[in-house]
Amino acid sequence: MQYMLIYSETAEDFALRDDPAQAPAYWGAWSAYIGAIAQAGVMVSGNGLQPPHAATTVRMRDGRRQVQDGPFADSKEHLGGYVVIEVPSLDGALDWAARSPSSVSGSTEVRPVLPPPPAPVG
Repeated sequence: MQYMLIYSETAEDFALRDDPAQAPAYWGAWSAYIGAIAQAGVMVSGNGLQPPHAATTVRMRDGRRQVQDGPFADSKEHLGGYVVIEVPSLDGALDWAARSPSSVSGSTEVRPVLPPPPAPVG
């Protein structure tokens, strides 16, 4: 079964990425965590994300496109990245989520990945 681990970090933790004094420890924790997932052979894919100010939100309302720079909602947590893993059960996914650096002060959402739709017959 595939699960997406969605990493949300506090604004303070997210800012550590660019702090010269604290960035090495921040990136070191993430490198060790992602390295452990890869070494366990359960990683399917994943990426870190640029800061929220780099986002663009698109909505269609009454047939018209609305574009807003940045995230739509002000939030105390920022989406920092995601990893898709393949493990036998939800318990396995929860174990990996608990090890995430973002679970210490932010959160890690675990969501099952939808299987691909059946191929058309005919």
